[in-house]
Amino acid sequence: MKILLVNDYGVPLGGAEVYILRLRKLLRDKGHDARLFTSNVAADGQVNEADYTCVGTTSPFRAALQTMNPWAYLKLGKVIKEFKPDVVHVKIFLTQLSPLILPLLRDIPSIYHVAWYRPICPTGTKLLPDGNLCNVKPGITCRQNKCLPSGDWAALMLQLKLFRRWRGAFNTILANSESVRDKLVSYGIDNAEVLDYCIPESGTDVHLSETPTVAFAGRLVREKGADILLRAFANVLKFIPAARLLIAGEGTESEKLRGLISDLNMSPNVSMLGSIPSSHLDSHLSEAWVQAVPSVWEEPFGMAAAEAMMRGTAVIASDTGGLREIIDNGKSGLLVPPGDVEELTVKLTRLLGDKSLAQSIGRAGHMSASSRFSADKHLEKLMIIYESLCARHS
Repeated sequence: MKILLVNDYGVPLGGAEVYILRLRKLLRDKGHDARLFTSNVAADGQVNEADYTCVGTTSPFRAALQTMNPWAYLKLGKVIKEFKPDVVHVKIFLTQLSPLILPLLRDIPSIYHVAWYRPICPTGTKLLPDGNLCNVKPGITCRQNKCLPSGDWAALMLQLKLFRRWRGAFNTILANSESVRDKLVSYGIDNAEVLDYCIPESGTDVHLSETPTVAFAGRLVREKGADILLRAFANVLKFIPAARLLIAGEGTESEKLRGLISDLNMSPNVSMLGSIPSSHLDSHLSEAWVQAVPSVWEEPFGMAAAEAMMRGTAVIASDTGGLREIIDNGKSGLLVPPGDVEELTVKLTRLLGDKSLAQSIGRAGHMSASSRFSADKHLEKLMIIYESLCARHS
């Protein structure tokens, strides 16, 4: 089968990008001709892994480009004409490629696999500037609440209008969790099915370090809650002074977090590892006793949590969004209220003070992740969806 994967980025910036690159490999390993179309945006030192690229930008011109990207429209039209895909599988497209690509998909079996809340929120997070969750439809309130720069508001309102007009080009809409599907339904997108992600199988031979260690892996942005983790870890050190914290990732909050580490006098105990490719995370974090996922937004899926569970690392995560679907609280991991420093302190202290408990929860998490997120099961479900679409179009 010829499958064209479409995503804003061809570098592993986050869970959606990691997934789409992983999916391309899985499909190719099974003998399918899978190719990836993205923008050409990549940070310094990153290599865009797409088969086809078009113009993208991170400049102030981005708001206009993600609303109407003519280069994406022209290049994707050419790729479709030449490649003649049987199916087009779209992930994130509203931060670079724009809704302008949708009319190109009207006569092709096509899927929109929603990764976050961007179809119903111009920031994609449903998170207000004050840290509270947003439960209103996008519109003038996005400007009144200062969710968007004033210069971007009109362009992004037009973007959502164009998406609503043309989203019928998708034959099927998939969500990566029940949480995302429910949110889409509440905003009038009521024909979504759920297909969560696949996670590469890891070995079960886990050897925890002698030093009680916490790991964090993810983008260092406000919604991921790394500042919550740092404040909780400062409390943990009062009970377990030798504990260590490893932070893997970079983002807009990086410098703020480094300042917080200094202010809390934790520099000897906290290591900022920078950005680490997903394929190398295991080697850096495998000896951690626990991985914290302290998200303050409704995490759409929770790739970091699922990967840690597959690795056999005990997980403490926020009781919200897709995370509560991944973790069976008290068995395959521990859940805490989002933003609750005190409760996170209690749970971290509990696991860092009991190595055998951390190992036991890690093993249970691995069994759960192996059962739910295997590549074979994921690909089997996806091929049924692809073949059904093709049959309807034949």
